[in-house]
Amino acid sequence: MMIFWEAGLVLLAVPKTGTQALEEAFSQRADIVFRHPPLTKHMPLGWFRRKILPLFAPEDQARLKSVAVIREPVDWLGSWYRYRTRGDILGTQNSTAGMDFATFAEGYLSDAQPSYATVGSQGRFLQDNRGRIAVDHLFAYERMDELLDFLEDKVGLAGVTPPIRNASPERPLDLPDELRNRLRESLAFDIELHATAMRR
Repeated sequence: MMIFWEAGLVLLAVPKTGTQALEEAFSQRADIVFRHPPLTKHMPLGWFRRKILPLFAPEDQARLKSVAVIREPVDWLGSWYRYRTRGDILGTQNSTAGMDFATFAEGYLSDAQPSYATVGSQGRFLQDNRGRIAVDHLFAYERMDELLDFLEDKVGLAGVTPPIRNASPERPLDLPDELRNRLRESLAFDIELHATAMRR
């Protein structure tokens, strides 16, 4: 997560939406950068409002606007699945090595999610303390150029090309139609939120 004081922006680091690359591209202009630990770096909006925003004067709280990226939700889950096939977590409860995406999706849909499929949701990440979507500026991952134009204009950079960082290993993301439909039903809120960002 990055705070750009003069621009009055807080860029939330929604996991698996290219935030590592955005950090490298724009952190030189950020006044505050939360890099570690992961739970702080990827601080949800509600947590930011409870823990960080009260540190600022009321007039400054009002002018800080939140910015976030949302990815197509099934593709977002696919990125989590692929990311957790990497070798450095092989043999841990979070590893998805040796399983297909369908197994991961079934785990995500289960009432008692296994560790490897416990990844939350983008919609919950963007909710305020009352459970309402409250991010001020929401951009679609698939239209990253729009976010780059927005940030370049606000923070005073030009021609930014974020590096490729934290890329997940390539793996097939095939799903049976029945499972894909159940997954989309479960993710309906996030899917509509993503559609809204795509229409902006």
